[in-house]
Amino acid sequence: MTLPLNGLTVLDLSRLLPGPVCTLHLQDMGARVIKIEDTAAGDYSRTLGMPQGVISPVFHLLNRGKESVSLDLNTRDGRELLLQLVRRADVVVESFRPGVMKKLGLSYDCLKAVNPGIIMCSLSGYGQDGPWADKAGHDMNYCAVSGVLDQCGEAGGQPALTNFQIADLAGGALSAALAIVAALSGRLMAQLRGEEAAGCYLDISMTDCTFANHLIPLAAVNLAGRAFPRGQDMLTGGRPNYSVYATSDQRYMAVAALEKKFWDRTCTVLQKPQWQSLYTVTGSAAEQLRQDIGELFLSRPQHEWRELFAEEDCCVTAVLSPEEAFTHPQLLAREMVRELKTAGMTLQCPAPAFSFNGEKAVINRAGPLQGEHTRPVLLALGISEQQIQQWQEQGVVLHSRINKVSTATSL
Repeated sequence: MTLPLNGLTVLDLSRLLPGPVCTLHLQDMGARVIKIEDTAAGDYSRTLGMPQGVISPVFHLLNRGKESVSLDLNTRDGRELLLQLVRRADVVVESFRPGVMKKLGLSYDCLKAVNPGIIMCSLSGYGQDGPWADKAGHDMNYCAVSGVLDQCGEAGGQPALTNFQIADLAGGALSAALAIVAALSGRLMAQLRGEEAAGCYLDISMTDCTFANHLIPLAAVNLAGRAFPRGQDMLTGGRPNYSVYATSDQRYMAVAALEKKFWDRTCTVLQKPQWQSLYTVTGSAAEQLRQDIGELFLSRPQHEWRELFAEEDCCVTAVLSPEEAFTHPQLLAREMVRELKTAGMTLQCPAPAFSFNGEKAVINRAGPLQGEHTRPVLLALGISEQQIQQWQEQGVVLHSRINKVSTATSL
């Protein structure tokens, strides 16, 4: 099977979550991804929160199938090695603080000088310029600044955190991957027109992208001068027909009967046809309806409600735990659950989210050891064993002593 990005090489200088997820998406579209790690801690998602000697499942899920080359970019030789890799690459992804790549002598202009067609993506919290460019931050901060966090949670309560990292993943990883694919497409179109295949510099701010996608509250600001209070918008609990209700066993059901036809069917299944006429109620009437619906769902455990709505097409579903999601028949039918074998365990791994002509990328390798592919990748550049060993002794490079599963190919 040939995936759309087959034959392209991505150098990933990022770590932790947003950058590695971005390059994981590119890999799942066929690209070869080489992690460029330092010679000290490397990508610390490898060991974050784990006992000594144990690699985190998070690292494997984020970096499955990638290669790892470990270079000290603070040395001249380390920087020159990176530039040699850039000459033969298509994309570079980095997530340092703004200005770090320039200080290292690895700015976009420097990369472009050795490879005019290179696409460089700088992924950061607040962007490469502006008064907050140099500030540190995490997903919660970017959601807070963009107005997203204010809208999360129940009416009257404090803002609530979600374990889906909205800014990191939707604002960062997906936005960066989309921009990279667009830049690759632009480069290809230039070639087809007979023009020089010019590269592109991408400045991706997680805060910018999160703000740009926060469309419903932003529309409310335009209409009324302010967003609805937390938990009171149409899609956050403001309407009884689009809300979450507790069951008798302290589980929950998601009622998303937003359209009238779905609401009518929901009322029929609940044997409450008199509620159908209350579809558009507001104010105290809506609160009374919410209370009545809540009392009804509290009368049975979740599994009974699941069975009742299992064959009904009205947008009512059980709120599942992550472990239950792994066994859901729809996800299993879509082959979204794969096994990923590591040295110490077998992981349940989400499959690539993209399919092309009905086929998906193969998952067959866990996340790499730090520097696992340094030696074979440098050999593919024409560098001698003696020179690699010398650089290893000088700390310019780090190559793992375990290379049994190395699958690096020529650059």
